[in-house]
Amino acid sequence: MASLPSVAVTRTLKLDPEFRKHPTGSPAAEKSQSISYQKNQTLPHLDGSSKLRSLDFREALLMIKEGPEKVQSSCYVPLLQECIDRNSVLDAQIVHGHIMKTGTQEDLFTMTLLINVYAKCGAMENALKVFDNMTKRNVVSWTTLMTGYVHNLQPALAIQVFQEMLETGAYPTNYTLGTALNACSLLQSVRLGRQFHAYIIKYEIDFDTSVGNALCSLYSKLGNLESAIKSFERIREKNVISWTAAISASGDNGEATRGLRFFSEMLANDIKPNEFTLTSVLSLCCTTLSLGVGSQIHSMSIKLGYESYIPIANSIMYLYLKCGWVSEAHKLFDGMETVSLVTWNAMIAGHAQMMEIVGNDLSACKSGYEALSIFVKLNRSGMKPDLFTFSSILTVCSRLVALEQGEQIHAQTIKTGFLVDVVVGTALINMYNKCGSIEKASKAFVEMDTRTMISWTSMITGFSQHGWSQQALQLFEDMRLAGVRPNQITFVGVLSACSQAGMFNEALSYFELMQKEYKIKPVMDHFACLIDMFVRLGRLNEAFDFIKKMDLEPSEFIWSLLIAGCRSHGNSELAFYAADQLLKLKPKHTETYVLLLNMYLSAGRWQDVSRLRKVMRDEKLGKLHDWSWISIKDKVYSFKPNDKSHFHSADIYESLENLLDRAKSLGYESLETLEITDEDGEKTPSSTAYHSEKLAIAFGLLNTPNAVPIRVIKSVFMCRDCHNFVKLVSLLTAREIIIRDSKRLHKFVNGRCSCGDYGGLI
Repeated sequence: MASLPSVAVTRTLKLDPEFRKHPTGSPAAEKSQSISYQKNQTLPHLDGSSKLRSLDFREALLMIKEGPEKVQSSCYVPLLQECIDRNSVLDAQIVHGHIMKTGTQEDLFTMTLLINVYAKCGAMENALKVFDNMTKRNVVSWTTLMTGYVHNLQPALAIQVFQEMLETGAYPTNYTLGTALNACSLLQSVRLGRQFHAYIIKYEIDFDTSVGNALCSLYSKLGNLESAIKSFERIREKNVISWTAAISASGDNGEATRGLRFFSEMLANDIKPNEFTLTSVLSLCCTTLSLGVGSQIHSMSIKLGYESYIPIANSIMYLYLKCGWVSEAHKLFDGMETVSLVTWNAMIAGHAQMMEIVGNDLSACKSGYEALSIFVKLNRSGMKPDLFTFSSILTVCSRLVALEQGEQIHAQTIKTGFLVDVVVGTALINMYNKCGSIEKASKAFVEMDTRTMISWTSMITGFSQHGWSQQALQLFEDMRLAGVRPNQITFVGVLSACSQAGMFNEALSYFELMQKEYKIKPVMDHFACLIDMFVRLGRLNEAFDFIKKMDLEPSEFIWSLLIAGCRSHGNSELAFYAADQLLKLKPKHTETYVLLLNMYLSAGRWQDVSRLRKVMRDEKLGKLHDWSWISIKDKVYSFKPNDKSHFHSADIYESLENLLDRAKSLGYESLETLEITDEDGEKTPSSTAYHSEKLAIAFGLLNTPNAVPIRVIKSVFMCRDCHNFVKLVSLLTAREIIIRDSKRLHKFVNGRCSCGDYGGLI
């Protein structure tokens, strides 16, 4: 076999009709066969062999390199194994030279082992040369070369070796077929995988444990869970690897609960899990947030002696963080003897995940700053962050609107060289976008060496959110010219940009382009963008007609958009109809009911008020919790409406009153909302003068240098009064004010808001 030509992986496999006459063996059987071969050979006991065994590795290498002394072939085994452990091609070449010098190259076992050494060290050219020069070969030799190609991510060459093996008349074992199936997995080739499966079924060996395990893994990686499970069920003697394959297949294909059921069946069949099984099951627990099962797995891992196995400890810690068991996670982290970078990343990612699942945004903020604190400790530990660290921590900065910390991390990515990674670059764009710095996001995008569809989409969406509609649409056209295919989310950004700018004809044109040219079926977000556009333009009847023509049932958000538009443009009849449709959906968000309550209260529709309050009681919806917070010098300051608990409250209220007076001189009039204060439905006016974001802004103005932007996070939507007020504050103070509420990001500059004043509709 002089060389391996380029491989056509669709080539039909040669099926040898005599295959069934040659029984397959397990990897263990192959090893036993090889050992038997070695022991049965006539190997002369040469002088000096026992001396070589007693030497350390370097001394032994020096002896065989310099001296002509001959040794038994068995003495090469520990030397070659040491080469694998050291991952040293150079040392393997020294041993190889001595093998050639002594004529031991005729020994099949030694030469097969040498192929394995070169393959494990990543030197497949050397492995192939050894194989080509072998005077004798057996199935183990062929399989070892195949395994080497798979190990070194050259699956097409592994398949070519398998084909040539059949053509020479050699017969594969089950281990050979398992290696071939692993190559199919790497190639992601459904067609080739099915050819191998047909080959296996024809010779009735799909019941074999190792073959069935490989088939299960193959179909799982190809996204065909049902075929993976069928392959698993065909196995007659299922071992721990079989069960682990079925569990992992379920998790990898979005059926975590099914995977947990397989684990229960495995235990019921008295199969003891190994460390890989437990890691897979813990991954399923993280997906389903099954804290009870996860804590039992923790106990089981201790009982089985796996508590020090780092992947298991990391998975348990990550699960505890996702489920809110923060102290337990930190206790586990502090008790680790060895803390790897994966462990640090799990802690940071776990706190980042907590930000998404905690019950309120204030808790999310605390989790985010804990993640930043852990990142600082990681840097102090002397360990270097990787791309996963940077992408996670930049996501945290995005969620916190923590621009200063994000800029510091940006500088670190440049210093460490990770900025060139497309994942980190995209995370950086998202961070600047969500922190209200669209200029820096644009600069980061322009400086990217490689851009993916996600990178383009992130930048288009950022331009749209900041009201830079023309730039968003121009970038979309550049994306198309670059040959990058947009997806559903890309078109959400494009349609949102059209909505912000009131570009009616362009929006409909892009909506048609999405469906006809790119064959993308519209989803609810696309319809929402168009309805948002109709509402902004005051074309409420057209918005309603469009809702009726939708292929999908309107969501809560769709009806809420129409209600907000009707309130702003004075169409109460359509607003009340939309409210009835919204209530039929039984919304779960308190903010939705507050919107409806304010509408009914303003119109004096007391029966509707009573009905709505009853629904809220039945659904156990609590009061709307309005919180705002601001970060200054790595400290977080939180505020609630009419909050006087702050140690600087007197200064804050004095500053706010001054701002209110100055705003009134520019025509600002404070609005009042109506609230229900008792079971009888009595309404009382509630002032918006001291809403939480106003207090946070006043505090920020007092405690930050002039010209520094104010960044505030708010747990619920901004009311119309606060939106009007903050616009004037940005004009009076010449400050950028960025507020991210529960609906969108608002960037106030010189009396204008990036949302196009849509925040004032609520």
